[in-house]
Amino acid sequence: MSLKNLNVIKTHKVLLKKLSNKKIKYLFDLFEKELAINDKFAVAVSGGPDSLALAFLSKVYSIKHKLSVKFFIINHKLRADSSVEAKKVKNELKKLEIKAQIFNWNGKKPKTNIQSIARKKRYELLFSECKKKKINNLLLGHHIDDLYENFFIRIIRGSGLKGIASFEKIKKIEDIKLIRPLIAFDKTDLIFISKYVFNFFIEDPSNENLNFTRVRVRNLISNLKEEGFDKSKLFLTTKNLRKSNQAISFFVEKNIKINSFFNQKKKQLILNEKFFKNPYEVIFRSLSDSIRLIGGRYNPVRGKKIDNILKKIGNNVLVKETLGGCIIKKVNQTVIISKEC
Repeated sequence: MSLKNLNVIKTHKVLLKKLSNKKIKYLFDLFEKELAINDKFAVAVSGGPDSLALAFLSKVYSIKHKLSVKFFIINHKLRADSSVEAKKVKNELKKLEIKAQIFNWNGKKPKTNIQSIARKKRYELLFSECKKKKINNLLLGHHIDDLYENFFIRIIRGSGLKGIASFEKIKKIEDIKLIRPLIAFDKTDLIFISKYVFNFFIEDPSNENLNFTRVRVRNLISNLKEEGFDKSKLFLTTKNLRKSNQAISFFVEKNIKINSFFNQKKKQLILNEKFFKNPYEVIFRSLSDSIRLIGGRYNPVRGKKIDNILKKIGNNVLVKETLGGCIIKKVNQTVIISKEC
C-alpha cells in the first residue's frame, strides 16, 4: 500500500474518532438521518462555522457510506482579503484530507444589491461545476436560523406563499437537487462542531453591516427574543406553509402536464385554453414555471411581469411579448412560448 493511501486511511480514522464525543455523535446521527442519500454529491463551503461543520459531517458521511464527494469554495472577490481567506479555508480542510477546489467570481462587481447578485453568481458557479462533474446533489450549509431570517425577509418584500415557503430542505433546480441537511440544526451547534473539529472558522464582516437587509432582520429576530418570540412556533408555521405550498405545486405540475404540449421540432411550449381555467395562483405559477423552463434562466421572472402578461391574455390583447429569455405570443386560443434567440 502506498504512503499516500496510508495517510488517507489514517486521516479517516482521525475523522471517525471525532464521533467519540457524545455531542458530535448525536449531531452526526441527526445529519445522517436528514441527508439520507446514496449517490455522489458536492458540498458548498464558505469558511463560516455553518459550512465547515457541513464539510466535516458530509466527509464522515461519505466515508461511512463509501460515496464520492467534492468540496467547492466560491471566492466572490468582494473583499480585499477574500482570496487569502479562500486559500486558508482550503488548507484547513486539507489537514483532514478534505480536498476543496476554489472557483473565483471574476469581472466587475455590483455597487448595489450586492448580496443578491453574489448569491446568484455563487449558484451559477456551483451549478456549472456540478454539471461538469455530473453531480446531481449539492449540499448547502443553511440552518434553522437562516430559515427564520428568510421568512421575515420575504414578508418584508411582500412575497406570496411560494416565496415565504421556498426555503425547503430539498429543492430541484436544473436537474440538480439543492439539499439543506442542516435545516434542523441550531447555529450554536454548528459553531461547536467547527471549533471542536477544526478549531477555526472565518467571521464574515458583512454579517455586521447594517446596510444589508439580512443583517437588520437578524437583529430584529434577536430583539424579538427579548419580547418572548418563540422560534418553535415559527418553525411550525413555516412547516404548515410548506405543506400548503406543496399542495398548490401539485396542481401546478398537473396543469402543465395536462394542458401544455412541447413541440420538439419547433422547440415551442404550447399552452391550451384550459391552462388558464384554474385558480389564479395555479395559473400564475404554471406560466412562471413554463417561462423558466423554456428560457433556461436560474431566477424566475418578477411577479408583476407575470401579472401583466396574464392580464393581457385575459383581456385578449396579448400579441407578442419578450420575458425571461422567451417570446410569448397568443395564436387563436393558445399561448406559444419559445426561447428568445
